[in-house]
Amino acid sequence: MTLDTVARGWPPLATRPRYSRLARAMHVGAATVACLLIQDAGNIGARASARAPTPARQQIVSVLQMHRVYSRPNFDANVLTVVKATRPITAQRTMLPLLARHTDTQGHSWLQVRLPGRTLKRAAPPLTGWISASYTGLSTTSWHIVIDIRARRVRVYHNARRLRNYLAIVGSRSTPTPVGKYFIEENIRLPSVAAGAPFALATSARSTVLQEFAGGPGQIALHGRDHIGGRLGSAVSHGCIRLDRRAITWLAAHIQPGVPVTIV
Repeated sequence: MTLDTVARGWPPLATRPRYSRLARAMHVGAATVACLLIQDAGNIGARASARAPTPARQQIVSVLQMHRVYSRPNFDANVLTVVKATRPITAQRTMLPLLARHTDTQGHSWLQVRLPGRTLKRAAPPLTGWISASYTGLSTTSWHIVIDIRARRVRVYHNARRLRNYLAIVGSRSTPTPVGKYFIEENIRLPSVAAGAPFALATSARSTVLQEFAGGPGQIALHGRDHIGGRLGSAVSHGCIRLDRRAITWLAAHIQPGVPVTIV
């Protein structure tokens, strides 16, 4: 799917790239960005996940320079991929949910993080990996987005309390929205003429069904319905989550990169 999407950009408008750059990166226009989630093989069942309590806090790692991602907290371990300091569409800082910490026998600090994108070999991305704690920063978010595919609902939590519950459009049977644990990768303000306007929240997930779509990477997003349409509560998208203008505008104003997204 294309980005069926966007949220209030971060950083401010004055520092955002021009739309021409966004269009080249995403090939947004008449087509919508094919956005599908990669199924998290290590995730417990959708029903169990839906019943699980939503954490009140999530620590976020800011990546301050490019990092190699290792399979284990050891420089001799396999390199799974690399993570750059900024995101490709908006040049926003790369923000990754922190899962665990480790100090090796040499006293070096390691961080286990959730990862965006695909591996260097274009296979399904590693769900997690280890990076050196050097040249990183830490912060905390109290936001969490839960997408219920069966109910076709987007539920937004703050401090473990549900604040919003939006009816949405989800993936069709042939291009489903897979379940898994992801996060918001970029917060994008789309031009009024773009498909999926006015905003998009691009997630860390990539499609296992569509490796590419309209020149894009098959990235899934939450976005608007402008110039796309679709009936709320239906399952007709390429895997992205479409919301009405009021809902996506509210999300764009409150949700920043790094916020966890759980799809059940």
